[in-house]
Amino acid sequence: MVHHVEGSGCYGHNPADDVAYDAALAARHLPGVPVQVTWSREDELSWSPMAPAMCVDISATTDLSGQITSWRWDGYGNGHSSRPSTLPTPSLLAYASQTDGTAIPPSQDPPLAAGQGTGRNALPAYDIPDLRAVAHRLTTMPMRASAMRSLGAYTNVFAIESHIDDLARAHGIDPVEYRLRHLSDARSRRVIEVVAELAGWGDVASENNGRGIGFARYKNTGAWCAVIADVEAVDQVTVKHLWIAVDCGRVVNPDGVRNQIEGGAIQSASWTLMEQVTFAAGAVTSSDWESYPIMRFPSVPAVTTTIVSAPDEPWLGSGEAASGPTAAALGNALRHALGVRVRTLPLSAENIVAAMAEE
Repeated sequence: MVHHVEGSGCYGHNPADDVAYDAALAARHLPGVPVQVTWSREDELSWSPMAPAMCVDISATTDLSGQITSWRWDGYGNGHSSRPSTLPTPSLLAYASQTDGTAIPPSQDPPLAAGQGTGRNALPAYDIPDLRAVAHRLTTMPMRASAMRSLGAYTNVFAIESHIDDLARAHGIDPVEYRLRHLSDARSRRVIEVVAELAGWGDVASENNGRGIGFARYKNTGAWCAVIADVEAVDQVTVKHLWIAVDCGRVVNPDGVRNQIEGGAIQSASWTLMEQVTFAAGAVTSSDWESYPIMRFPSVPAVTTTIVSAPDEPWLGSGEAASGPTAAALGNALRHALGVRVRTLPLSAENIVAAMAEE
């Protein structure tokens, strides 16, 4: 007999399936004896599936006025799902370790109809006449990789919006104005205009402070979201304020939308500023909250969110719309504060110093 117990949410793929399989294996050898298996926090941080690493290469051309005429995106990464139900062979550690077990196969990428994985949000939402995007799937990875909230959209939006900002600054055009010049879609324009008004868009006057914007339509078919971030960069990057505008169509529960959007933005800020799995010889070395820090309550910024009303439009969902735009806004704010483009996440002191050395 199996007793199911509800666990916490994970916004991706956690080791719940692994520990359940461990319990089933133990129960086979102890008939009639109640079996409970509990992984420690160290077990979970060391052996649960990790978000796959990604590398993105973007190039673009513009005319003399700054208008983008072509865009090329190449993304490299492992598949974004190794849930047991998605692979022909169960992707469970204990299953692979049995005498007659089979090695865990490479992670898969969801198809286009399911929103893609590596290629999610690979195409920018802007009006660009010549677009090309190629997702390069890697079949090897130093550890088991699977789904993390928003899949490839987090990395892709960060990369795309960083490049858009650099093009704007290269042509001496305000980043908000530059985005609007490349958008004919009314709902895209509206969330950018709303968040710019909400934040009082303009330069941040004091030294070591910066302001940046990020924008995307999630999966290019879901909610529109624009984020403006204010940061201070001294010995570390501190997020002072996030302003968010979201259009997710018809809204039934505004409080639920705000919770999803703001929770996603804070989680994304934590990823972007400090979260990084470290490993050596295929073994994870960031196995506690000291070696794998996350944002804590004293560091959580003020967040101001506006839901752009679209009551006559279909509902679209909001859960992952803020992940990419928040990362992009933080990266662009740091660029504004220090004059350095940091292309490697997280935006840690080490990566900032490395970016300065490359300038």
